[in-house]
Amino acid sequence: MSRILVIDDNTDIRENTAEILALAGYQTHTAENGKKGMETAIKEKPDLIICDIMMPELDGYGVLHLLRKNPETEHIPFIFLTAKAERGDFRKGMEMGADDYITKPFDDLELLKAVEIRLKKLNILQSSYETGEKGAGKLMQDLSGTGLILVDADKYGSESYMKKQVLYTEGKHARHLYFLKSGKIKTFKIHEDGKEYITNLYGPNEYIGHVALLENLPYTDTAEVLENAEVIAIPKDNFLQAVYNDMSVAAKFIKLITNDVKEKEERLLRLAYDSLRKRVAKALIDVHQKFNKEKKDPALIEISREDFAQYIGTATESVIRTLSDFKSEKLIEIKDGKIRILNLEKLNNLLY
Repeated sequence: MSRILVIDDNTDIRENTAEILALAGYQTHTAENGKKGMETAIKEKPDLIICDIMMPELDGYGVLHLLRKNPETEHIPFIFLTAKAERGDFRKGMEMGADDYITKPFDDLELLKAVEIRLKKLNILQSSYETGEKGAGKLMQDLSGTGLILVDADKYGSESYMKKQVLYTEGKHARHLYFLKSGKIKTFKIHEDGKEYITNLYGPNEYIGHVALLENLPYTDTAEVLENAEVIAIPKDNFLQAVYNDMSVAAKFIKLITNDVKEKEERLLRLAYDSLRKRVAKALIDVHQKFNKEKKDPALIEISREDFAQYIGTATESVIRTLSDFKSEKLIEIKDGKIRILNLEKLNNLLY
């Protein structure tokens, strides 16, 4: 049960707000001024604070300032509750680190919706994500799904791309966040010897290119369509503004992508030292998880042997031989070039 602290010097508003929240299933604490509110916040460590601006002893700005200076309370979501409708007051509060504001008088639904959104954000930011690009992409999906980061792909027109078309190339300046509506896309690098190395694979409802935008660097690889795709391009400035409007969201992104280099180094080490069987098994599991989320037959894999080999970093002939071995061991079956995983558990066991 989420715990909410309501700070307001008006007894009726304070008690009514607490009652609405209690009826909605929240555990509530109350305080009649800013000083007592601070004491309660430090003692109870609530999941969210709703606070009036104009109060005796210590006003709402003072409460927020002290909360953000205290390591034990600095990340608690904070909503201003105020009758003051001047735009400057709202801007000041948001610049100080408030998450939202509600103008009095307000209705029950407005209050509960604001609380729900902030608690969803807290839950997402406290969740564990894979480090690197995959984790950052999943964070994007979760934040967009709850409306916490306003990069709604539906606001922008989509463009159709045919197989083998290039979305962007390595070394080019990053100008868009891409949302893959349908189809499949790979990103890859070309080694000095001319060989292609696939760095990532993308399926429907995934974002592409966010790492280059957040790091403000050119693309480090090339994106090419694997299967006819419908792609939405979101302008760079719109994405960055949405992220940096909320520094807790920005901090979460930065924490994830700073580990991306280490993750890629570890993958390169696995490519260098793992056996071919382990590498093929890991690739089968990766592609299975990436491209089969919404299919009726979750074990079916459609990817060319050449692309599969480039993802693993080996010769196509070696991949074909290893897949043939897996087929004879009844780990997979192959029909019309498509791979069906028969024993995911045994494939996983090959990795250890």
